[in-house]
Amino acid sequence: MEDRILRDVLRWAAKGRFTASPNPLVGCVIIDAMGEVVGRAFHRAPGEPHAEIHALAEAGERAAGGCLFVNLEPCSHQGLTPPCTDAVIAGRLAKVVACHKDPDARVAGRGFEALRRAGIKVETGGLCREAIALNLAFVTRHLLDRPAVTLKWAMSADGRIATSSGESQWISSPEGRRWALELREEHDAILVGSGTALVDNPSLNRRLGKAERPNLRVILDRRLRIGPKARMFEMDGEVVIYTESQAHDRIEALEARSATVRVLPKADLPTVLTDLSTRGVQSLLVEGGAEVLGSFVASCLFDRVEICWAPLLIGGAGAPGPLAGEGIQRLSAAPRIEDRRVRHRGPDLISSGFREGFLAELEGLLSC
Repeated sequence: MEDRILRDVLRWAAKGRFTASPNPLVGCVIIDAMGEVVGRAFHRAPGEPHAEIHALAEAGERAAGGCLFVNLEPCSHQGLTPPCTDAVIAGRLAKVVACHKDPDARVAGRGFEALRRAGIKVETGGLCREAIALNLAFVTRHLLDRPAVTLKWAMSADGRIATSSGESQWISSPEGRRWALELREEHDAILVGSGTALVDNPSLNRRLGKAERPNLRVILDRRLRIGPKARMFEMDGEVVIYTESQAHDRIEALEARSATVRVLPKADLPTVLTDLSTRGVQSLLVEGGAEVLGSFVASCLFDRVEICWAPLLIGGAGAPGPLAGEGIQRLSAAPRIEDRRVRHRGPDLISSGFREGFLAELEGLLSC
């Protein structure tokens, strides 16, 4: 029964996937002493009451003696809203069931301790991996001090992202392209390399209106080739460019278009990810091109892949694939994908999965 209710909790938590960041996705279900559901809620956005508060308000007096189910440890600190543990204790619950503790150092078990001191029974560990997968961005940022990285590309059934002449628009269907735009809505930042920025001249903006704040656009441009007339500078939201170039005239021209230019001794991926984390980025969507995607795979600095397979056969020895660079030399060293999920978007097939072993690593760090 508990796993069934926790799955309902996770479904409610997912309702906030476009609006909750930088807060975690949290759902809550309250069962009264007779086993009847008396409260359900999710956390919608920063500054708004947490899921537990909404569910307790719905349950009212019927919460007393009941059980509160939640995917993440109730918070015990004063942030934009008061501690949830105070409200849970005041609600006179008999038991709290949570998937895992909060990785945020301000909580990290203190919420459970407060509940136990108040005489509330606490159980943890149910559906821990599923809960981590749902909150991958929040958990990764707090445990590993970097954003969770999703690699995304669209390709033909034979693994080409363009024809040998360079034509790539559009390999995916309208439904597949809308799926890609939904990914932008749920990620804090989008990253492309300078090659993609120059050839495609993308805006990289959100367009569906699901998220309530602009996303951060990130360009990895070691030689600072992008110009100030690029289309992305015409859109709302911040653009950050990582470079190794110290060409002051080009830097000044880009900064005049409100870009943030970060000159690094070495604009490598670990340094870029660390810097993005300091900017509050919890989730990063890497959209290309093939060199950048290949570098993330080669360094194993990715956590999830999202691939759109279009029912096209392109062929051609010169038609590029999604991952460039030197590639993996030995199959035994190739990263594998696990927990795969496949679904359709129109005629296209969407395949998702996690880097093998990553969810287990986070489980271990959370002691699930």
